[in-house]
Amino acid sequence: MDVLEAIHGLRVVRRFADRPLEPDDLAAILDAGRRASSSKNQQRWDFIVVTDREHLRQLSHVGPFAGHLAGAAAAVALVTPDPRGPDQPLSVLWDLGLASQSMILAGWSLGIGSCPATVYEPDLARRLLGYPEDRACEYLLSFGYPANPLDLTRPLRPGGRRPLDELVHKERW
Repeated sequence: MDVLEAIHGLRVVRRFADRPLEPDDLAAILDAGRRASSSKNQQRWDFIVVTDREHLRQLSHVGPFAGHLAGAAAAVALVTPDPRGPDQPLSVLWDLGLASQSMILAGWSLGIGSCPATVYEPDLARRLLGYPEDRACEYLLSFGYPANPLDLTRPLRPGGRRPLDELVHKERW
């Protein structure tokens, strides 16, 4: 699958088949995140991979929209220096977005669906994942083979994205 095909075909998947990811597929997803560009090549991220079913179920409680983590084959917690900490440039969030999208597209190219989850309960996330106090986990990604294989090819919903002519400005606003 080429990059544009992956971008245009990408769908969010929240329901996953009850089977583990192939180890090589999971490694490819994580490596795609590692290879992402980062501001000044600082690579200010760490990834915590969770595949234990009970641990995934517990993580599904970190936010009101994180339920998909319970059924995933794997979750990747995206850990960075706390972006609200002193002397932390917001570019760490830009970097995290690049790493996330690389992992999501790598998974998609392998027939693996994913969905992001925002952490609304940071104390619970820290307790479950054990990352240091000077770090933050604002997001997790769920990964798995879709429960419905048709999710890989289902049509886009009408009206899902604004047309280019509504959001692109040339030279100036």
